[in-house]
Amino acid sequence: MRRNRLGVLNDSEDEDPMSGVANLFDTAMVFAVALLLALVVSYNVPELLQPEANVTIVKNPGDPNMQIIIKDMDQIQVLNMTDKIAGGQGSRMGIAYRLESGQVVYVPENATISAS
Repeated sequence: MRRNRLGVLNDSEDEDPMSGVANLFDTAMVFAVALLLALVVSYNVPELLQPEANVTIVKNPGDPNMQIIIKDMDQIQVLNMTDKIAGGQGSRMGIAYRLESGQVVYVPENATISAS
């Protein structure tokens, strides 16, 4: 009788050592998809996933490593800022002033102001 009781407690036919790992891959896949969706939403660019959208994104504006990402329908183009794109030779054409209201006024260099 004592042997019979222990046999019920140690029944190894119903116990599978891999049963706890069976759904681990599925859980990892759900976590990966959720992480990708969270990244897209956190950057506020769900338009990149839409095939008919046109989007322009400027990363690191004003920095030497600035990038411009242009998505035109199904084509994506990445422009890296270099001296060739942003620099060059030129001549001064005038002066721009920013007013207190935020408006920018351009004054040409050789302009004559006439009062009416």
